Amino acid sequence: MRAFVFTDKALGRQAGRFVWLSINTEKRENAAVLAKYPLQAWPTLFVIDPVAEKVVLKYVGGATVTQLKRILDDGARAAGHGRDSRKPDEWLAKADAFYSAGQNKEAAEAYRTALKGMAKSSPSYPRAVESLLFALSSSGQHEACVTVAREAFPHLRASPSAANVAGSGLDCALALDKTLPSKPTLVAELAGNAKEVLRGPRTGLAVDDVSGLYQAFAEERGSADDAAGKTKVLEEWAAYLEAEAAKGKTPEARAAFDAHRITAYLELGQPERGIPMLEASERDFPDDYNPPARLALAYRGMKKYDEALAASDRALLRAYGPRKLVILNARADIYDRKGDAPAARKTREDALAWAESLPKEQVSERQIAALKKRLETPK
Repeated sequence: MRAFVFTDKALGRQAGRFVWLSINTEKRENAAVLAKYPLQAWPTLFVIDPVAEKVVLKYVGGATVTQLKRILDDGARAAGHGRDSRKPDEWLAKADAFYSAGQNKEAAEAYRTALKGMAKSSPSYPRAVESLLFALSSSGQHEACVTVAREAFPHLRASPSAANVAGSGLDCALALDKTLPSKPTLVAELAGNAKEVLRGPRTGLAVDDVSGLYQAFAEERGSADDAAGKTKVLEEWAAYLEAEAAKGKTPEARAAFDAHRITAYLELGQPERGIPMLEASERDFPDDYNPPARLALAYRGMKKYDEALAASDRALLRAYGPRKLVILNARADIYDRKGDAPAARKTREDALAWAESLPKEQVSERQIAALKKRLETPK
């Protein structure tokens, strides 16, 4: 979004309505922000009432310019600064409040109530559906998530929300208990929605959403034991991302696709395809830990463990906060694959020490417990 959305001149008129702020949640000095405004996924957009300092609207994921305008309009109304004096729907406002606080079960119930009285043509309908799907998925309500996606998709198939709704629905369908008799039928239906979006026009769709949809569709083909079909989807995914990256007019715009591309290449078993792009990104952004950290994953996939460790060294020199923990965990796995058990254990000990040194807002007890368990029961 930083490379493609926030730079759009169409957002210029919003400058006087909002004070724009971007927070790097991995920096230690920003832990207090996480304490006040907790989040579960990146990116997350907040609209905050400047008087009460409370989040009045939260949106998870990337957004197109059109979607962002709607988010800002809804946020302004929720904060009481809309063009008219009418208050937002009581249940929608209540749902947004629960959602902003990370109370996903309560948010889901409130969004469902709000949607019952909301016209499908309402400008708030797409956002409410997407937020409901995330709240249901995050709280493990996968059957309900599938139901919402099935009901909403026909109304949103031609909207910027189509990819997100299809992808969320398919993810939830795949997460259903395998003993559920209706699971195969539901997965097939949601996979059909995904295929419709991927084979149709993509004008107005966020690249992140389309990329996520490809990933979900590939997983579905894998779960159906369709190896050839999965490979075909992965190749299409990689080609799509390569084409989008080629449109980038700046190094930042090109590198915006690095994470998605290396994921696709690793899924294909072709990590070597990511080496040139990541080497270019490391040259373009010498202070960024992401390119060498991703290079370490690529070299690990190629079984070039010494090169992987060298890239990991460079990443660790630049890393900070919780991302350093991710890099250390990946480094331990490199040592495991190389057959160096003592080095793997030492790296995990370093990871645990680093995790315990982080502010509690930046690391979960679950992460620390997993590290301790791994050290207690090495594979």
